[in-house]
Amino acid sequence: MAAGKTRAGRPRDTGIDSAVQEAALAALGEVGYRGLAIEAIARQAGTNKPAVYRRWPSLAALVLDALGARLGDIPAPDTGCTICDLADAIKLQLNVFRRIPPDALAALLADCNTDPALRETFMATLFQPPRAAVAQVLDTAIARGDLRAETSRELMLDLLASLVHYRALFGHAATSDDEVEQAVHALLRGVAVDYDNLVAISRAKEGDPQFHPHHAETH
Repeated sequence: MAAGKTRAGRPRDTGIDSAVQEAALAALGEVGYRGLAIEAIARQAGTNKPAVYRRWPSLAALVLDALGARLGDIPAPDTGCTICDLADAIKLQLNVFRRIPPDALAALLADCNTDPALRETFMATLFQPPRAAVAQVLDTAIARGDLRAETSRELMLDLLASLVHYRALFGHAATSDDEVEQAVHALLRGVAVDYDNLVAISRAKEGDPQFHPHHAETH
């Protein structure tokens, strides 16, 4: 071997990565987060514990990576209808947590809270992408003049996101699409420049000037 050159390491087998992620998600659905075991996940994936630990330093890191791969990108809706887009953006958040077993989120967060880097990964994987989609819808609505410019964008974002996050973390109640839409209407009554006009736009969006099937009039 020529001087100054080192032998390249064996390329990482991405097939093992995806097999382990799929096995972790399958086990998560079957036994819950507290029932997970690296050895069982590795066996189901057709590999071994050392191979798993070479890729992920902990069970929590593996679960976060697997959930992130499942959730993928979360685009912000932009149809020109503030009511439609806000409701749909929140439903995107809701769908993220509907795909996670009820016991998993709080238990996973508890494990991640002991490690600042892991907690940052938790937030970046599960909370920030859907939150960013809602934030983009709010920014678009403000720029379009649908919402009062003096209203705190961060406060609106937290008010809307808390509907999903609070119930997802504590697991005391499910959140229906109808409740999402009620929350959007309740907020917009207070911060919209012309709430009645936004309702009219949302109704017309589906081609029915009398009734919008997804955003019924609630005022």
